[in-house]
Amino acid sequence: MSFVQNMSTRAKVLWGFVIVWIGGTIVFAIAYGITSHKAASIVSGQFSPIDEFKLDTWFKIGPIAINKGVLFILLAAGLTIGVMGWVARKMQMRPNRVQAAVEWLYDFTRQMTSENMDDPLARKYFPLIATLFVFILVTNLIGYIPLPLESSNTFNLFGVHVPAFQIYAADTNVAFPLILAAMVFLLFNYEGVRHYGPTGYVKSLIPGGVGGAILPLIVVIEILSVFLRLLSLTIRLWANLLAGHLLIAFMGGELGVLVGLPFISWFLLPLGVLIFVFEATLIAGLQAFIFAILTAIYIGDSVQGHN
Repeated sequence: MSFVQNMSTRAKVLWGFVIVWIGGTIVFAIAYGITSHKAASIVSGQFSPIDEFKLDTWFKIGPIAINKGVLFILLAAGLTIGVMGWVARKMQMRPNRVQAAVEWLYDFTRQMTSENMDDPLARKYFPLIATLFVFILVTNLIGYIPLPLESSNTFNLFGVHVPAFQIYAADTNVAFPLILAAMVFLLFNYEGVRHYGPTGYVKSLIPGGVGGAILPLIVVIEILSVFLRLLSLTIRLWANLLAGHLLIAFMGGELGVLVGLPFISWFLLPLGVLIFVFEATLIAGLQAFIFAILTAIYIGDSVQGHN
């Protein structure tokens, strides 16, 4: 008893968590057993872990299908414009914390741009780089807020069938990062052709001093590498966000449902929470930064060449 009294509050909370975690796992194992009991929807194949990423059309406005992917893009755009507009109206000579954070963000994206482009190009493309960073960051962050979006699964709330809550990010649909990457791809190729001319741009891709029989091979490789930038921008953003959301779902309880063992869901739940925090606090910002800085590098590199 004296040992417990001498423990710090943090240690007591930690031990309490461990006891509830291990004790809950044992209770679930005793109550439901350690033999798999898969739900009928799992056995029949009606339920799949990727169902949460399906885009069911809610309604149409002309040829445009409105679904949760479109909703999240509109939410991200609205929040980006709304927050930045609100900050712009609240600018003061003595900055508050929000203004200080925005000014830090401005300096951060300005440095990201100026370090990878010459001054005229940096002035031209700074608004785009900053907007891409903020927009992707907001898109990623709201992807960790549970919202009633799962229209294929509903629950009854006072007689109203409400869609089940889930987390979803627009980036998990490959079309969204592909469109952003295609825009960047067109821009840096446009700047390269504009600077060198079509033939000169292709020549600028070839490292200096390369010639002879190996030249045709290097030309093919360098041209392919330009197109691979489109894929790298797309896949990096898409795959990281998709993998993160799948891990959160699996560790947050879905794995236990799939194998029909409830105690596994309880046992893995803390890991799911840790992955959620890691994704929301680090990966969301890191992927926005990587996409923005690669955009700056690709545009700057298109007018510098390898010679």
